[in-house]
Amino acid sequence: MKKLNLIVIFNKNLNKVLFCIRAKEPYKGLYNFVGGKVEEGESNDEAAYRELFEETGISSNHIKLDHFMDLNYFKYENNLQVYYGILQHEVTLVEEKNKLEWVEINDELLNNEKFAGNYNIPHIIRQIKVYLKNGTAIDKY
Repeated sequence: MKKLNLIVIFNKNLNKVLFCIRAKEPYKGLYNFVGGKVEEGESNDEAAYRELFEETGISSNHIKLDHFMDLNYFKYENNLQVYYGILQHEVTLVEEKNKLEWVEINDELLNNEKFAGNYNIPHIIRQIKVYLKNGTAIDKY
């Protein structure tokens, strides 16, 4: 399976998420989380921090990332690793190939013509926010 990562970056108030606007396929022109491929010989965590820095300029000095969940797409042979982090201070963003934008967390995330991932984006954000609110007790969902 090919390993890929998505990195969900929240602002300190947890009401906005950092998105890139994809410059190429897949999902060209749509909002998506930053992320990319895990390279040969690289740990999953190293890949997440590398991709985050390359695409945004946010380094491990600015944020702590947590590996939250994996989505396995067996038919596509993709393992999609979802990381998240919360920025506590403003950081000057450095765009690589894709434009970056902070987006308010609201029902607009359900717009499949604007956001990539076939509705995975609101699902992922919701699961992380439930975890942050309730901890590991899934019965509080």
